Amino acid sequence: MLGPSVVGNARDSALMFVRGLLAPVGRKNGWQLAEFAGHRTPDGLQRLLNGATWDADDVRDDLQSYVAKHLGDDNGVLVIDDTGFLKKGTTSAGVQRQYSGTAGRAENCQIGVFAAYTSAAGRALVDRELYLPKSWTDDRERCRAAKVPDERGFATKGELAKRLVLRALASDLPLAWVAADAAYGQEGRFRRMLEQSGLGYVLAVPRSQQVFGPRIDHLFAQAPAEAWEPISCGDGAKGPRLYHWAALELPTVAEFDYQGDVPVRRRWALARRSLSRPEEIAYFLAYAPPESAVADLVRVAGMRWQIEECFQAAKNECGLDQYEVRRYVGWYRHITLAMLAHACLAVMAADAAAKGDAETLLAPWLRSPWQKSGGCWRLASPGTAEVAGRFARTC
Repeated sequence: MLGPSVVGNARDSALMFVRGLLAPVGRKNGWQLAEFAGHRTPDGLQRLLNGATWDADDVRDDLQSYVAKHLGDDNGVLVIDDTGFLKKGTTSAGVQRQYSGTAGRAENCQIGVFAAYTSAAGRALVDRELYLPKSWTDDRERCRAAKVPDERGFATKGELAKRLVLRALASDLPLAWVAADAAYGQEGRFRRMLEQSGLGYVLAVPRSQQVFGPRIDHLFAQAPAEAWEPISCGDGAKGPRLYHWAALELPTVAEFDYQGDVPVRRRWALARRSLSRPEEIAYFLAYAPPESAVADLVRVAGMRWQIEECFQAAKNECGLDQYEVRRYVGWYRHITLAMLAHACLAVMAADAAAKGDAETLLAPWLRSPWQKSGGCWRLASPGTAEVAGRFARTC
């Protein structure tokens, strides 16, 4: 996974850094990772993030190829979402008081826009972009102090999402679908870019979204009772996630919806209603191959939640949010190496599931940390030794 773009001491330090992210280190910052590696100070690992010569985007490309090889599927889904990183002070690149969905309120934080690849084999984070608010991009001196490239201007989260999708299309990842929440689904330019790229999508939209005139919630308020049917959108912690779904096929109008006179895509509006609280309804727009059934659209809609599971696992197990870098380049480097560690765990879990090993079907971050050794119970990070060993062999 650490290809020829990372060489010499930088490669050794990167490998050591990722091993530390996979290890049972209390907090995965520079000092504790250095202590795990046997270093007296964190200088070497800090140099890896801030000053060494290597390109995090090249490692990102290697990561995408690794995920494509082990988790790739022709029906693969790229899920787009953002997550917040709470920070103190004002000097970390992109930090300001802004709304964080992670915290559920406005906080002093950085926001990263991410892409996760999901398939029947597993899921892993595969790309990232740091969101820079206008308070940053309008202040070039502040940007230079944080080592933000001069060419990096303001981009909305939707524009960053488009970059992630276009890079995924240019990668080895086999893609058929894109899923995202309403923050991205409501953007017409984002939907049109996906359509022109030939990708299917199931995107959440707000209840006020207009669909050929009427609002989408008004459209489904007129749906007859028999239009709603119970369909599972995937398994959750407590079994199948069952909802009532209603789907309405929409007119196919764009030139690229057709190949000659034959439609190659169909447009849909969907609604998901809670079984126990029928007043809770979520809405979606979908764009799909003509042979797609409603159950296929529901499956893709259910895949969106997998990026939340990726965030949780990458933060809890791989130190995604435990960085202490302030510079723009340092953020990308730490985040990329944490994504790399998370992908290693995801592939291990997929391999275990494929082998049908009942003891290792659970991903390493979901297994109990209680282990018995020498007649005593000890807390440990399960799988650490085999994860580190496997990583050393595959990098």
